[in-house]
Parts: sequence; C-alpha cells; structure tokens
Amino acid sequence: MVKIYINDREIEVKEGTTVFHAALDAGIPIPHFCYHPAFAPEGTCRMCLVEVEGMPKLELACSLQIREGMKIFTQNERVREARRGVLEFLLAEHPLDCPICDQAGDCKLQDYYEEYGLFDSRFSEVKDKRGKKIRLGKYLLHDQERCVLCRRCVRFLREVTGTGEMGVFERGGHTKVDTYEEGQQVDNNYSGNLAQLCPVGAITDTDFRFQTRSWFLEAGESICPLCSRGCRITIQAHRGFARFKLPKRVYRIKAVDDPLVNGPWICDKGRYGYSYLDENRATRILKKGESSPDWQEAIDWLSASILRLKHRNRLERVSVVLSSRLSNEELFLAKKLFKDDLGVGRVFFADAPPEEGDDMLLTPDRVPNTRGARELGWEDVPVDMEALNRETDLLLMFGPDFENAHSLSDILGCFEQIETTVLLTPFDGSLSSQVDLLLPTTPVAEKAGSLTNIDGVLRNFQPALPALGHSRAEWSLLIDLGKALDLRFQYYSRLSSPEAVFQEMTGEIPFFEKNVE
Repeated sequence: MVKIYINDREIEVKEGTTVFHAALDAGIPIPHFCYHPAFAPEGTCRMCLVEVEGMPKLELACSLQIREGMKIFTQNERVREARRGVLEFLLAEHPLDCPICDQAGDCKLQDYYEEYGLFDSRFSEVKDKRGKKIRLGKYLLHDQERCVLCRRCVRFLREVTGTGEMGVFERGGHTKVDTYEEGQQVDNNYSGNLAQLCPVGAITDTDFRFQTRSWFLEAGESICPLCSRGCRITIQAHRGFARFKLPKRVYRIKAVDDPLVNGPWICDKGRYGYSYLDENRATRILKKGESSPDWQEAIDWLSASILRLKHRNRLERVSVVLSSRLSNEELFLAKKLFKDDLGVGRVFFADAPPEEGDDMLLTPDRVPNTRGARELGWEDVPVDMEALNRETDLLLMFGPDFENAHSLSDILGCFEQIETTVLLTPFDGSLSSQVDLLLPTTPVAEKAGSLTNIDGVLRNFQPALPALGHSRAEWSLLIDLGKALDLRFQYYSRLSSPEAVFQEMTGEIPFFEKNVE
C-alpha cells in the first residue's frame, strides 16, 4: 500500500492503481467519456485530466499510475478550465438536439456541461453535417453528429464480441465512427450493449426510443431468468400517471456488472425479452364453477383436497410437476413438503426446451435454476403423460412450461382422468380456464430468493417490481400450504421469509453453505 493525497485528502491505495481508480474508490468522481472498466485505458476523450504536483502538464487519470506521496488535484481551477476547453471543442460540432434527444437524462455530455460552466458558444461557423438516424442494427440507430469519438462501441465489437463491424474513419474534424461497409449492420447477440455503452445520444435503442423519459423510471436490480447464466440486470419501470394508463410497466432492461457471471454485459434476449413481465399475466385466483376465492379460501380448499387423499391412504396418487424457474428456496420447500412430508407418488419437471446458445453468455438451457434443482437433489424427470392418466387423482403444476411442452388436446385428455387439477403460474394461458384452481404466482422480478447459475454461482435477488394483481411468490404459498396441512406446523411457521428458508438450506446442504453470497 502507498499513501497519496487527492484534493489534500490522505488516502492509502494499492501500488499500481491508476489515479482514476484511486479516486473512484475514495468516492471522488472524475468525469470521463472513453474510460470503461472492461477496456484498457485509451485516453482519447481528455475529460479525466488532473493536476499532479511536480508534473508540468495535466495528466490523464485513467492511465497514470499512482506513486508514493503523490499530490493530486481533481477540481482546482486549472483542471476545471481544461475540462471546459474539452467540452467546448466537443460541443463545437455537436447538434442542438438536447430537447429531442432520447439520451436526455442519461447523457454525460449534458451533465458535464452543467457541472463545468454552462458557458456560451464562441463558434459562429456552420456546424458540420453528418449522418442521422442510420439503422445500425435490429435495435439500434446511429447519429454521427452526436458522437464524441469515445470509441467504446468500436472497442466492444473488436474486443468483446470479436465481430468488428465498426471502426474510426477520416482525420481531424472529419473523423467519424461508422461501419466498415455502407449499409452494414451490427448483427450479433450483444448489439444492445452499444446503446448502454454510449455516453451520449450517438447510439440509441429503438426499443426504448421516445417511449418515455429516463427521469420517470424507477430501477430495481434482479436476475435475468431467460437462460441458465443468471445475469445481473436492472429493470427500469414507470409507475404511471394519475390521469391516463400506460401501455406497460417495464420500459428498459440494463446490465449490471457482475464479474463472476456476466461482467458488464447482457445478451439481446435478456435485454429485449422482457414483455413477459407485463403481457398475458395471471393476476387473480380462478376456481372452476365458482366466484374468485381469496387466498385463504384457495389454500384451505387445496389443503382439504390433499388431506382427503391422505385419509384414504392415496397420497401416492398425487402428482407434482415442478419447474426450474422456481428459486432455490421454493424448490427446497417443495422437496420438504411433497417428498419428505407427504411422500407423493410422482414428481416431474417441465422446463422450456433447449435452444441455440453462444460462446459468451447465452446458454442453450432456457430456465434459470437447473443447477440449483440438481444441487437440491431433484432429478430431472420429464412428465410421463401415461402415468398421469393412470395413476393421478390430484395434479399440481408449477410454471407455464408443462402447457408449452404438450399439446392442449393431450393435456385436456389427461385432465379427464384426474379428479383435481391445480395450476400455479405467473401467466394466463390456455389451461387457465381448464384447471379446477388457478393460483397466480410471480416471476423472479417480483419476488425474493436465490438462483444457482450453470457454473454453480449463487445469486440472491430482491423484488424489482411490485407483484401484479393478487399474484404471490411460490415460496409463501408453499409455506402456507405446509401450515394448512398441519404436518409440521412449527417448522413451516419458522420459515417466514426466503432468508429463513435459505438459512435452513445452508444447514442441510453443504453446496449452499459454501456458496453464500
């Protein structure tokens, strides 16, 4: 460790750290456009200039390594004047687009201009005209006039995806970022990261463009459930207005840096496949032939149905279809309740079929917790429709994938032989009106718990969105069902939260004890 001073504040940092990281770790912000933690320092934007006592010129904080006794100044007048000069040159050719730019509210150029002077322009020349609204990819538009030549997009396509669709062309005032071939598009599974990388409004996201303003959005962290990678994400949602209803809640998904899982990136499937959070949601309890019951009535009815079979010694005729979309805590509770306490006859898993993955983040396995189910001791037994037909009086189904894996006619034919059918799902599908009881549940974004990704990395999550309608998390339903069955009332009463369930798991399963986040 070496001792340095930043703005006369004494700080101890590890030798070899850059000035930028030393300041960042100390909570001292340094403005920047080109710097990004995923790339080596490049120093093209010149916004991170700082003064170091004893050095004749201002230095780049992103690349200068600290030495013992350094005295660094990040906000004195000399530094601020240099940053104003950089901003003035950037704004000389920048279009007057701020009122109509989709990046307003997220734009670093706006933020730094406000911070460093709100100066008037001294340029009277006509601004250079460049390409606007260039289709850059399926989800991207490129505005060359707004570009500040940070080269983040170029470096991402060269160093991360390895596809290299873009480069820097021309020299001096004519320098521009463009694709290598006219009309070429960025066509890979990670193109949406360019819009998140861009510090200004040069690359914008057509999915979000002009849908709303960023200052109306509220963000919450969660885990992407669309494959077994389990990338850390932030979900940005609009709470709506009092006078009119919005068409959706969720407007944007962004990556959150998780070094052990996804780094700072997510795939386009995770970024743009968020419609499931708002569309075709099951939001109320449905009981065939009756008015909608409340939760207590539904739990009482279900527990009474199970207890009738128990008193007749027919629990072996209870079949359960689970899903790897459930959290670790929910799968643990399901095992306690259905296997250990009730000893039900058959437990199957109905998961989404594999799809094509890639060599980066997207996995062929399209459910988030296959590894967690395996570590909990569950076997991936596919649904046996013949066994359901012959040997089932009560069928409990979790998740939407059972319905998607079999034809509706086959499922309904199976239902004719089953006395009681119960579906717990976040989504309203063709089975919603066919089962005896529909219990609306929540997706990952609306509940707490943990997931174990394909590499065995465990990640906890909290609700990023409020639950829709009357939907509830499966863990709370399983606990209530366990208490209603009165098999081990004290045990299930003690498990009052996902955190309490997780503590129980760590005491019983070494894998989870070793992987506490």
